[in-house]
Amino acid sequence: MLEVLLPVLLVASASGCGRPVYSSNARVVNGEDAIPYSWPWQISLQYEKDGEFRHTCGGSLIAPNWVMTAAHCISKSRTYQVVLGEYDMSEAEGTEQRIPVNTGDIFVHPRWLSICAACGNDIALMKLSRSAELSDRVQLACLPPANEILPNEYPCYISGWGRLYTNGPLPSKLQQAVLPVVDQEHCNQKDWWGGVIRSEMVCAGGDIRAGCNGDSGGPLNCQATDGRWEVHGIASFVSSLGCNALKKPTVFTRVSAFEGWIQQVRGLHCKAPESWSGGSKHDLSP
Repeated sequence: MLEVLLPVLLVASASGCGRPVYSSNARVVNGEDAIPYSWPWQISLQYEKDGEFRHTCGGSLIAPNWVMTAAHCISKSRTYQVVLGEYDMSEAEGTEQRIPVNTGDIFVHPRWLSICAACGNDIALMKLSRSAELSDRVQLACLPPANEILPNEYPCYISGWGRLYTNGPLPSKLQQAVLPVVDQEHCNQKDWWGGVIRSEMVCAGGDIRAGCNGDSGGPLNCQATDGRWEVHGIASFVSSLGCNALKKPTVFTRVSAFEGWIQQVRGLHCKAPESWSGGSKHDLSP
């Protein structure tokens, strides 16, 4: 892992990140409607088809002009935009910011393999064509300290516009669900993921609590001891048995394992690899 640390480019480490204006101590669980704008760093990644843009993945705003998402969400044949300040996709709420992303400003991790989601490195960064306007409804995500690993059953939340259940409908309103962390020891048990889970991944949820298609790239939000919310995971894949398979927690890219790469990309503005492409059989895209 490359460790290029540029103090002037720290990813949303200022005290202003991770503290939503619209929040509640009574967050709902199991895929209920989120409180409007309570995850203000949540973005909708959309691609153009037949003259209109369609939701494909989630993501997190980590700086005014940088978004973090999953590598498997990206295809070089598509044109993308990022939508911030979104809550109900069925309505024009007046808070949305639609910002195009240039193809040359998409950076997929060089060790990502589109044919092998379980091989890890499912992370991508997108530099926006203009900076987002921060407000009470559009804010920056905090990232966790480098290499931090949360303990078993640590309470976190997934958020996104993914399907409500396997092969189910896509919701119009942003959803959230509580997903407790499942540590490596439990997640890699023979009758769970059976050794598939790598150290650069984090498992969370399982059974009735899970991510689903359309949640890909979105955040696993976990609250730190100082009250700030940090994005510890990027939704990556679920079991081929379905989104809510018993003993098959949702698998996320562990953000704290990629701090050095994130800093390097943002600092050097390196070009996207020629070979990147998107998709895998059981990822969380729609």
